[in-house]
Amino acid sequence: MGYRLSKIYTRTGDAGETGLADGRRVAKDHPRVEAMGELDTLNSQLGLLLAELTHERSAHPALEEIIQALEPCQHRLFDFGGELAMPDYQALREDEVTRLEGLIDRWNEEVGPLENFILPGGSRLIAQAHVCRSLARTAERRCQQLNAVEPLRPVGLAYVNRMSDLLFVAARLIARRQGCGEILWQAAPAPQD
Repeated sequence: MGYRLSKIYTRTGDAGETGLADGRRVAKDHPRVEAMGELDTLNSQLGLLLAELTHERSAHPALEEIIQALEPCQHRLFDFGGELAMPDYQALREDEVTRLEGLIDRWNEEVGPLENFILPGGSRLIAQAHVCRSLARTAERRCQQLNAVEPLRPVGLAYVNRMSDLLFVAARLIARRQGCGEILWQAAPAPQD
């Protein structure tokens, strides 16, 4: 494979526009660019989660399954970003959504039903998984905003939606495999008369 980027800066975006892979120039705050940016943010934070999981796996070998499950997600998120940059390009397949659904079902069975609201935290890994989950929701909202003006393929929208569900269950599974209690939400005390 040849070089993808021969020059990092081009100065063509200094006036507030950027180029898409199909040659179109759009504003940097265009819904398409916003969606691509949120997918990139999610992918970056997912990379941090994977680095932290890799660092912790010697202490908690059961985290390896989570690493193996999440590593392909970085590539698929990049694929989806590529689809947004090149609207005629199609990389994501329905079987990727099915793969996430299978993981969600299997992991959810292990952690059991959710009986209380939980808060991010308990360990650095759990909190980072929740950061990724919340960023997946943001990416999904930006993709839906773009979809309202320029329809997207349903598989991409489904994939980013399942990512947030997967990351929620992954946070719970990390807690279980680290032997960390989940932080349960506590309602504010009722006001005293």
